[in-house]
Amino acid sequence: MNSLESNVESLIFCSPKPIKIVDIINTFKESEKEHYSEESILKCIKKIQKKFSDIKFSFEIVESGGGYQFLTKNEFSRLTEIMLKQQSRRRLSISALETLSIIAYKQPVTKSEVEKIRGVNCDYTIQKLLEKELINIDGKSDKVGRPLIYSTSERFMDYFGINNLDQLPTIKDFQSEENSIGNEREV
Repeated sequence: MNSLESNVESLIFCSPKPIKIVDIINTFKESEKEHYSEESILKCIKKIQKKFSDIKFSFEIVESGGGYQFLTKNEFSRLTEIMLKQQSRRRLSISALETLSIIAYKQPVTKSEVEKIRGVNCDYTIQKLLEKELINIDGKSDKVGRPLIYSTSERFMDYFGINNLDQLPTIKDFQSEENSIGNEREV
């Protein structure tokens, strides 16, 4: 019989996106008719994380997108970056990134509001972002013509490795201090 730890590890491993604790619990309920608490699953995940923190493993379990998934450790990032660059079909264009950032910071937002900010038609870009499941249609606006309302998806969170929108960078993150003297390294 497999241990709870091994079962949870296999669920995290085989999930194509970050798996939430509630999904792990529901899987056990359906498959084994076992009922585990959120606390016991979280404790189990912490044990697995500790196990994979050992230097002999090139990957670890990371909390991302509201769930948990296996990711390559930072020390292997350069190598994986090269491989992913070679497989860059998934990369987003500059226009897609611009449109996506407007949606992320202004959501919920209509296409016309995005186009007003960008100054160009966004039909194609919004369609591609919907296909990649980085944005969702959240309904229709009450404005004239009842335009669709867009917001970011859970896949957006996963794609950018964040857990919630509060983790998006702010303007302060991109501004340098104007009143500083010298270089930070000199301190």
